[in-house]
Amino acid sequence: MAAHHQQEVQLGHDGPDRAPRRRHTGSVRLHVVTGKGGTGKTTAAAALAIALASRSRRTLLVEVEGRQSIAQLFGADPLPYEEIQIATVSGGGAVTALAIDAEAALMEYLEVFYHLGVAGRALHKIGAIDFATAIAPGVRDVLLTGKIKEAVNRASDNRRTYDAVILDAPPTGRIGKFLNVTAEAAKLAKVGPIKTQSESVAELLRSGATAVHLVTLLEEMPVQEVADTLRELTHLGLPNGAVIVNNTRPPVLANVRITKADIRRGLVSAGLPAGKETVAGLAREGNAHQARLEVESALRLQLHDLDRPVVELPSLPGGVTRSGLDVLAQRIRRQAACFEAS
Repeated sequence: MAAHHQQEVQLGHDGPDRAPRRRHTGSVRLHVVTGKGGTGKTTAAAALAIALASRSRRTLLVEVEGRQSIAQLFGADPLPYEEIQIATVSGGGAVTALAIDAEAALMEYLEVFYHLGVAGRALHKIGAIDFATAIAPGVRDVLLTGKIKEAVNRASDNRRTYDAVILDAPPTGRIGKFLNVTAEAAKLAKVGPIKTQSESVAELLRSGATAVHLVTLLEEMPVQEVADTLRELTHLGLPNGAVIVNNTRPPVLANVRITKADIRRGLVSAGLPAGKETVAGLAREGNAHQARLEVESALRLQLHDLDRPVVELPSLPGGVTRSGLDVLAQRIRRQAACFEAS
């Protein structure tokens, strides 16, 4: 195998002595991005995919929740169950997207492992596939993660198809169960392809080729959920990556004493109304803003106390557009040192 390109973002991770030993295989090839709902994990995953696609690299951006979030983000048509290029990056890189459908993945699984292509389509018509995934939900995650593993390891002409795979994963409330495929599959099968498949996926997920990044906002509940999820991942022997703080703003007016006299003078010099109610209202807004900045400062300290790399992505005044994603990708590239293996 030709030497694999070193990724711009490499994640270190550690775990308790009791956790399964992880093989360190060099550069991270699978970047799992999760976060509490509403924190912008899909946006962060897309920006990471663009950042890693620089220097003629090829990345695959994957989603598994059926929400078509990637297509919406890039202004594309809904993604079919196939890999489609959705963006190019200066320098010759490209981002390909894939929306993995559990039902389609099961059809593919039946064809690869049992050569049941025609029979699988027949099962689909009578609803057997829906029934199987309903009574054995663990199978669904095995199928989804199995397809991801195939994409990570796929190679052609002595070169990996993708330099990095970025997974827009389920939210933090479900991420441990989703990634802990071995335990889930053990409830379903003791031997056979499902067991073999789940064990090979688990080996990848616990290796140095994988890193799980957590997206948060500078708000109390998402930050607490990051801390809780890091503990859960460590307990499961899964590799903790970086903490990505989304939608941050510069600390304007931090540590500045705001007086009504200063506000009045500023309004007058700008030729704006400086009535008593206007000044008082602006003073209240300024004080509330400073109080919020103090909360955010305390939350930043909590995040840094978690002993993980922390990357901050700025708020995008124009909303999340393709150009906005490029801005976030540039920030990720500039903060690449935060992602180096520890």
